[in-house]
Amino acid sequence: MVSALEKIKLAKNASGSLAGASTNTKNDVLAQIAALLPARATEILAANALDLNRAVESGMTASLQDRLRLSHERIQAIADATSKIVSLGDPVGDVVRGMTLPNGLKLSQVRVPLGVIGVIYEARPNVTIDIAVLAIKSGNAVVLRGGSAAEHTNSVLVKLLQDALAIAGIDADAVQTVDEFGRDGAMVMMHAVGMIDVLIPRGGAGLIQQVVQEAKVPVIQTGDGVVHIFIDESANLDWAVDIVHNAKVQRPSVCNAAETLLIHKNAVARVLPAVLDKLVSDGVTIHGDQATAAIYEGTVAATEDDWIAEYHDLDLAVKVVENIDEALAHIAKYSTKHTESIITEDIQNAERFLAEVDAAAVMVNASTRFTDGGEFGFGAEVGISTQKLHARGPMGLQELTSTKWLVRGAGHIRS
Repeated sequence: MVSALEKIKLAKNASGSLAGASTNTKNDVLAQIAALLPARATEILAANALDLNRAVESGMTASLQDRLRLSHERIQAIADATSKIVSLGDPVGDVVRGMTLPNGLKLSQVRVPLGVIGVIYEARPNVTIDIAVLAIKSGNAVVLRGGSAAEHTNSVLVKLLQDALAIAGIDADAVQTVDEFGRDGAMVMMHAVGMIDVLIPRGGAGLIQQVVQEAKVPVIQTGDGVVHIFIDESANLDWAVDIVHNAKVQRPSVCNAAETLLIHKNAVARVLPAVLDKLVSDGVTIHGDQATAAIYEGTVAATEDDWIAEYHDLDLAVKVVENIDEALAHIAKYSTKHTESIITEDIQNAERFLAEVDAAAVMVNASTRFTDGGEFGFGAEVGISTQKLHARGPMGLQELTSTKWLVRGAGHIRS
């Protein structure tokens, strides 16, 4: 059996095949992936059923099962997203800046692939394809650790990806998985200095912190999402009801779902009952402070743990604040710097919120669910970075490149 380290070496050795591939060749790979996904849907769904059965037996929550579950419709949606990436520009070779020095040397800074990207994630088979197609289009090899919960599904998907590479004439070893090695495989990835150029963890806070603390290779920290929405005093009632409902209920298991609602005290009587009624009608449990409980029956008393909770479920923490200052202070204290939103018709408060909130995405009068590579027009995303180096926010094709300087001279020497 090939070891985890040997698989990573295979990806490293194959990375040049992708790095040097033309845009047309890389697009051919993506077109093959888009065609093979629906063609092999029966095989994919059979593997997914094995993973789902094991998830039920292990007591996995309904929201996490939803992340894991595939269907014909979801497979076609993944294929359609892959096709869209074909139409996106290839960042490799783009000139970031250029100049001619006074001595005649010509300099240009161009985008190049990172090399080998490692990604550790959990129970998200759609992410297997998202990551791989973005890596391929940006000229990168990829090593995947998708977690035991999706092991059967990911095994079929990785074979599909390797077949698509081979059909297009690219070394199929450029896509690898170490799922079969469990946590040991993940640890090998974290320690693969000189073979994995960057490691990206996607998942809960525990996974992300383990990778950040254990890894010896460069890490891009993606976000657990303690995501806030602040309803300001001037908020439009209909907007508040619809935005908060969408941000919490549309897909509560994802990182850009709202987890905490803050509301200006002067908007409570006018806005809060309607907002909470719509949430509760769809099964949301309200964890509120005393001011919330005083006006809304059935509120569960919030504790300090609720302000730091990423529920991934139909639960929402609610707090009444004195003003925008208190809202900003609460966000500064508890935010994981993923996405924050304000609902307001006060232009000054909107601009202040945009300027002062430190997060990868800051919004005005919009659902936090829009923080997404697909919604931003990137086709897909490898993750949503909550750090400030080397990328921040949804990571698409450009974020999977680095740069190098090209220097052209004519016998130049330095005096």
